Amino acid sequence: MKQVLLDTNFIMSCARQKIDIFHEIPFMGLEILIPKQVIDELKKLSKSKESAYVREDADLALKLINRNKFVLMKLRRNDVDRGIIEFAEANPGAIIATLDKEMKERIKNQKMIIRGTKTLEIR
Repeated sequence: MKQVLLDTNFIMSCARQKIDIFHEIPFMGLEILIPKQVIDELKKLSKSKESAYVREDADLALKLINRNKFVLMKLRRNDVDRGIIEFAEANPGAIIATLDKEMKERIKNQKMIIRGTKTLEIR
């Protein structure tokens, strides 16, 4: 089964836009991977002094993660972006779900994006 690795900003944006990634992605025949470092980053954001919107999005994302099934994995690096880039290089068949423009340019793998306001698309 093909795998999709979810980045922090992707999960938060889907939560904010009410996109049910834990239903949609498996419906596409894909397995969800979430790095432990992404969950740690969400926990930090939910307690940070960022805007209330960031804290709310991170809280909602954590609630969704806790209620759904996915594969928890650990990246080789604590730096999430670098870890995802290394994972992508080592796993060229994996799909990377990120909204980070710089990461999208650096990663050669297929990417999952949010098209419009509610549609997930693989490019």
